[in-house]
Amino acid sequence: MWLRDVVLPLLVTAALLVAGFCVLVYLAQERLIFYPRPLDEGSARVLQRTVPRSEAFELVAGDGTRLRGWLLRGQSPAPWPLVLYFGGNAEEVSWLLPELARMPDWATLLVNYRGYGLSEGRPSEAALYRDALALYDKIVQRAEIDPRRVVVVGRSLGTGVATYVASQRPVAGVVLVSPFDSMVEVARGVYPFLPVDLLLRHRFESDTRARLIHAPLLALVAAQDTLVRPERSRRLLEAWGGATRLELLEGVDHNTIHTHPHYWPLIAGFLSERSSVELPAAR
Repeated sequence: MWLRDVVLPLLVTAALLVAGFCVLVYLAQERLIFYPRPLDEGSARVLQRTVPRSEAFELVAGDGTRLRGWLLRGQSPAPWPLVLYFGGNAEEVSWLLPELARMPDWATLLVNYRGYGLSEGRPSEAALYRDALALYDKIVQRAEIDPRRVVVVGRSLGTGVATYVASQRPVAGVVLVSPFDSMVEVARGVYPFLPVDLLLRHRFESDTRARLIHAPLLALVAAQDTLVRPERSRRLLEAWGGATRLELLEGVDHNTIHTHPHYWPLIAGFLSERSSVELPAAR
């Protein structure tokens, strides 16, 4: 009697609560994964004036969505090697213009995801992949860009996008900041009590693509990262098809890794190594 009248209703209630929470997570996962950050036109113009080598860049995607950002020109004689950057899930990329301007031998393409900055639309994994390939294909057609020396750089969520591009297009190197093997594994660490494998639509399964990539990889990992734990980064490197180098940065976490004193020098050193590499280009 006690089991039927007390315990069973409690179990049913608990099951309903868990099921309801699963439904909520499934329906709201875009808001949990993507955090679009806006940028007004006035701020964009002011920023561009402070970085003289920058010019506005726009891509009209296949579905008509306008993606907007900046091309940071190189200072050395063209054609320039190119950094193609993909940001984190809450990153509006304009803040990187003055930082990357300190690398004058390289051009950099910084374009915000759909819904971020001045870009239109709503983000999704599939849309980010399509847009990233379209950006690559458009920028390597420019005469002042050397398509044989393109390095893709991604941070956090953007490591999934950068890995996808590197698996589909020729690149001279890859830099991944806080990389992970798959979003499913990251979500399991955050929500260990949920069946995330069944719930997650935006899976960013970089480990399945890593073995296809033979370009060298530099991975920068925060030792105190509790969101993308270092183990997730190591798993991705184990699957990588080319040479890998992991730098574990102490005293920083997921959101502060770029403040480590070795962060920018490590990236600059890797770019310097790749600047003389020439690969067959697909045009």
